[in-house]
Amino acid sequence: MSQQMDKPAAAAADKNLNSQRQLPGYRYTSPDFFATEWERVWTKTWLLLGRESEIPEPGDYQAEPLGPESILMVRQPDGGIRAFYNVCQHRGNRLIAGDAGGVDHFTCAYHGWKWGLDGELLWAQDEEDFPGGLCGKVRLAEIRCETFAGFIWINMDPDCVTLREYLGPVWEGWQAYPVAQMRRYQADTVNMPCNWKVIQDNFNESYHLQAVHPEAGIIIEDDYKDTEFFHFPSGHTLMKMKSGRPAKRVGASMDPLLAGLLRHWELDPAAFAANPHAAREALQAQKRKLGPSRGYTHYAHLADDQLTDFHHYSVFPNFSVSITADGFHFLRVRPHATDPNRCLFDNWFYATDPAGETAPVYAPIGPVPRGTEVPHQVFDYLDKSLGYAMDQDMSITTGQQNGFRSRGYQGAVLTGQESRILHYHNQLDAYMSGRPKGL
Repeated sequence: MSQQMDKPAAAAADKNLNSQRQLPGYRYTSPDFFATEWERVWTKTWLLLGRESEIPEPGDYQAEPLGPESILMVRQPDGGIRAFYNVCQHRGNRLIAGDAGGVDHFTCAYHGWKWGLDGELLWAQDEEDFPGGLCGKVRLAEIRCETFAGFIWINMDPDCVTLREYLGPVWEGWQAYPVAQMRRYQADTVNMPCNWKVIQDNFNESYHLQAVHPEAGIIIEDDYKDTEFFHFPSGHTLMKMKSGRPAKRVGASMDPLLAGLLRHWELDPAAFAANPHAAREALQAQKRKLGPSRGYTHYAHLADDQLTDFHHYSVFPNFSVSITADGFHFLRVRPHATDPNRCLFDNWFYATDPAGETAPVYAPIGPVPRGTEVPHQVFDYLDKSLGYAMDQDMSITTGQQNGFRSRGYQGAVLTGQESRILHYHNQLDAYMSGRPKGL
């Protein structure tokens, strides 16, 4: 009798569970979905690309791959920056083959056409042989371009809103940090065997921390009930995670990493042995006290929680960053040119460089001496380490991508703490339907 009574309850539970399922596998594997994403999402949103400080002089340029496109960013004689599609308007040859350099004009390697820094055609061989002439009439295809926080942002939609309007609260949140003055201490670009959203989803939640990063609890609070989540217009989100103390699940333990941080700020770890959770507030007060004399003048613009905690932003559609008082962990994904099962992942790290500071910078790859000029490295997944925590994150990507191709995968069931993923995909669907929200 009890078994018969349980059947309706079980059926109701199954129905309820199935109604919660979201994110079917085809979103990550379908060539048609992938192609529509490109046309309706990537070409309609603001995208963070180059770094202003890396093209300081007129004629300096950067070229970055973005799906099937290559975007050329050029410093102008008046100090501004303009962006163009990296394609000659004669027969479609890529205008620039490398990723960076400095010129006074661009010359196409195919027929020698010369283009000014402003995109105007300066010279074409046998111009008189073209009906009506060319110079002054043909230009490189320009892209909307703005700068913010030391980075170059582009939007392929000529009718887009301003970058500030698009970023909304993200713009305000980043203003307190000296991001534009930070130096890059790691720059790895990895060819990954997964859809770009696999990585973006991962950085939109902390639910995986205890399983994938169990050691993180020694200095980060990973309890979702003690974490703050914010959902902004345009699909952006923010997650605030307390740091500078162990997670409550770890108990009253003083890890060497936390002890070293306390000593660096002239605090005695022994004083917190009985209550290491008090270290966070003590660090905030000590940074406030000693920071200015050590060159950390920007601390005056930070709130107490910004002095110790991780503020993790997700900027729709493809950029995530963990910002701390002195670090900017740059996490960007870009789609493959043709394959939905592959993507580019940029794992970069920027840090402040106060005058007189000699302690190494702790980048994801490990400690890096101050002032180091790090090269930009491009490699395939598993060819090199990205750093311990990033290797852990990337370790799940292949299995997840394979799982999305399985007919046994019935869609995700999301926890409340994964709401940032849901918010993100709701905006993605809005773009796919041609009706983006919050703009």
